[in-house]
Amino acid sequence: MSASQSPFSASDPVYADYNGTTPVDPRVVAAMIPFLSTHFGNPSSSHGFGTAPAEAVARARAQVASLIGAESGAEIVFTGSGTEADHLAIRGVLRAVRTASAEGAGAPTPAAGSGSAGARPHLVIQETEHPAVLAAAEVLAGDGVDVTSLPIDTDGLVDPASLAAALRPTTVLVSIMHANNETGAIQPISALARTARDAGVLFHTDAAQSVGKVPVDVDALGVDLLTVVGHKLYAPKGVGALYVRAGTPIAALMPGGGQEAGLRGGTENVAGIVAFGEAARLAGEDLDTGGPERMRRLRDELEVALEELLPGRVRLNGPREERLPQTLNVSIAGSRGVDVLAGAASVSASTGSACHAGTDAPSPVLTAMGMDVDRAMGALRLSVGRWTTEDDVARIAAGIAAEVVATDV
Repeated sequence: MSASQSPFSASDPVYADYNGTTPVDPRVVAAMIPFLSTHFGNPSSSHGFGTAPAEAVARARAQVASLIGAESGAEIVFTGSGTEADHLAIRGVLRAVRTASAEGAGAPTPAAGSGSAGARPHLVIQETEHPAVLAAAEVLAGDGVDVTSLPIDTDGLVDPASLAAALRPTTVLVSIMHANNETGAIQPISALARTARDAGVLFHTDAAQSVGKVPVDVDALGVDLLTVVGHKLYAPKGVGALYVRAGTPIAALMPGGGQEAGLRGGTENVAGIVAFGEAARLAGEDLDTGGPERMRRLRDELEVALEELLPGRVRLNGPREERLPQTLNVSIAGSRGVDVLAGAASVSASTGSACHAGTDAPSPVLTAMGMDVDRAMGALRLSVGRWTTEDDVARIAAGIAAEVVATDV
């Protein structure tokens, strides 16, 4: 794929926080502009002004479906964010199962239907999930749902055997993220989903960080629900999507006018959805034309450059192989990540998830991996993207190393 013109100027700091959010690709902006002006109609309208918006939403639905290998656009539900998609997946499935049980209609999955009458439904997550999943689980726990949080190993990965041991006759859903947003660790989702499926349990994965960076196919993964987010794919913020496999029981959290197959009320954000669709199309092209390999090369060059400038002080956090190609999480011995980035004005990066920004505490992800406080506090999350160059990599390494050396006591 031929990348569009960079949105950065020569005077800007080097952007190394693509995991936090991505710039909106100019080609995506061009695709959405007509739906902010000429094609302003409501896609649910029966008159002519609604035709172009309705067709555009349908096209975007198909584009997102194609990127993740879904059978059709009918399995894509557009939302206002990844957080909303996660809540719809987790709370929506639990609501559907509990409603069916209360109405005596029988449960939609073998696991959910077994056990004694009136037994509390059970949800399984893992301890380093995105805050949206953790919050959804907390809401459900307060509403009478049993929640099990699985541990991770020192690479941040869940053992399928631990999931198998956690499943109960009352387990309804398992939700485990595809790739961690801090370390890039890619979970063995196909094995985990197979374990759940063998027990008749539904499976959701938050794939916000992985879709568009590595090939993602819902059938190969074996998942029933999957979250995708626009602003991680060079689309604007404020638009996400949930893949819902046909036949999966799910109930609306925000019913309204029947939009999105009745699962998400409210007039669609047509311009945002069009942008999301175009971003998905471009991401598919990028996957087909060596995008992941280019990201991996730049990421590895950055790690080598840091090691050369700071010999013996750089330690990789997370797995070396099973991780996203654009993500480098390292701890620099004898430094605090937050202080390094505060002083390195030439680099825009983060110490961890943007969802935890502003806290001066060790990353919960790294501490769950068994790291001591000093190593966790020395961590930097560096992520490259569509417009990162080899010169940028050199500038990132030089800016970080200079600040580390300057603050050495």
